[in-house]
Amino acid sequence: MTVKQHIMIKGVKDGLLFLLDDQCDFDVIIEELKHKIEKTHQQLLSGPLIHITIKLGNRTISEEQSKQLTEIIRSQGNLIIHAIDSNVPAVSKAHAELKVLSAIVRAGQEIEYDGDLLLLGDVHPGGVLRSTGDIYVLGALRGTAYAGIKGRTESIIAASVLRPTQMKIADILSKPLDEYELCDGLMEYAYLENEQISIQKLTLLHRENRMPVIMRGV
Repeated sequence: MTVKQHIMIKGVKDGLLFLLDDQCDFDVIIEELKHKIEKTHQQLLSGPLIHITIKLGNRTISEEQSKQLTEIIRSQGNLIIHAIDSNVPAVSKAHAELKVLSAIVRAGQEIEYDGDLLLLGDVHPGGVLRSTGDIYVLGALRGTAYAGIKGRTESIIAASVLRPTQMKIADILSKPLDEYELCDGLMEYAYLENEQISIQKLTLLHRENRMPVIMRGV
């Protein structure tokens, strides 16, 4: 009896195309992908660098599922993810998850949001911002900011004046502020790098392949 294949691999001009069955369970896709890469398709997938495009069909996947696919394919060493495409139109993150709030967050006040948070105002010492996504403060951040509170390691914390009491991204806490080699605290952002929080100028955001919410149609 022939076992149904849920992943079709085709050669294209600039690499290989992985066509995923959008009707089966995602765990089935993961197991079959591991089997093909580790056992049945090693000869096809070995050699020089190969660009991989993954076609999801009429399926949407979470960031965690995308990470699973990426880690399995990269485990081969010479495979590079070129794109992961879906036929399902993406919902604009900027409009679906961005909260724009005009306020001054004073000592003892806490604000929490599920998505990206853009605060037009200052955060005083003792004030707290929490967000599952990014945190942007168009003002002075002198209180506490926790971004990616549900484990989103790609989150950042940015501010016009970045002088927080404490920062946390996902599960990683920042070092004391005086241990960072800051210029002046003006127009800087914090992000995770090698499992620790680093700080850079906002002008370098493009090098991290991130786009601030203020540049996403807000």
